[in-house]
Amino acid sequence: MNNMRYITLKMVAEKAEVSVNTASRAINNKPDINLETKKRVLQIAKELGYIRNAAAVALRTKKTGTIGVVIADNRNPFYAEVLNGMEEAAREKNYHIILANTQRDYKKEEEAINLLLAKRVDGLLITPVQDKDDDIKKLIEANIPFVIVGRDFENIEVDAVYNDEVKGGFLATDYLIKKGHKRIALINGFLYKSPAKGRLEGYKKALNKYRIPLDESLISVGDINIEDGYERTKQMLGKKLNFTAIFAYNDMVAFGSMQAIKEKGLRIPEDIELVGYDDIPFSSLISPSLTTIRIKKQELGIESVKLLFSRINGTRKKIKKIMLNVDLVERET
Repeated sequence: MNNMRYITLKMVAEKAEVSVNTASRAINNKPDINLETKKRVLQIAKELGYIRNAAAVALRTKKTGTIGVVIADNRNPFYAEVLNGMEEAAREKNYHIILANTQRDYKKEEEAINLLLAKRVDGLLITPVQDKDDDIKKLIEANIPFVIVGRDFENIEVDAVYNDEVKGGFLATDYLIKKGHKRIALINGFLYKSPAKGRLEGYKKALNKYRIPLDESLISVGDINIEDGYERTKQMLGKKLNFTAIFAYNDMVAFGSMQAIKEKGLRIPEDIELVGYDDIPFSSLISPSLTTIRIKKQELGIESVKLLFSRINGTRKKIKKIMLNVDLVERET
């Protein structure tokens, strides 16, 4: 049996000896109230442990003060930094975030979006799986404010904040070529993901610049976690493809690659050089420390929230896309 007893606005008003309307104005920081009365009401509300009824506020204002965030994989530290930026930007607007994780599964993505909409969030921030886009099209049709984060759709006009993936792919490959490598393995994500597509394009662009022929056998496409990086690197090493460097889709894949390379009795970077992507905190702490493409993770979160608010508040009607710059961080691998 639930014995929880909430303190109501009426209880606060009675103890402060004011009307419910006056108590409401004090708690909602309205200007038309005596300063001493306001202080007394707020002090009593604090003493009693009064918590504003979000449902009642939502009914009155038609806003819940919440944003739904749908992320692909909360195990990846990349998302922790993006979320930090989102929370910081949302807090400035007195908004809160409700988080849902999809584990890179489209069905779970659909469920997460429906769950958050049922909670009447004011808008959504989504890092979509991208193997399907029906849920995104439904949001557009329903006129729900949302922003795509870290991805973009070529075939749908949507608000989005993402990284310059082509530049990132080019920088990683160009760096390895300048170190003398011509046989560079690319351990990439599935190509329905816009970042994987962009990084492949950058990889090809760098090879083309130095007139190095593209060898499709050096490109492995699949999932993007540590285990997958390990397994795919192990497979490629077993095929004797004679590559001397690896460009990994992200730092997590790179960590798996490092394990497979070491197990094979090879040295990093002497036998195989390695470049990751994302620059998550662990990348500078492992041994050898990982050379990687740094993306602005915090900024990705902040800019996506700003873009969403301009949609929620109706100050912007046109679709807007923001592409953030990337750079290479040279370390030991």
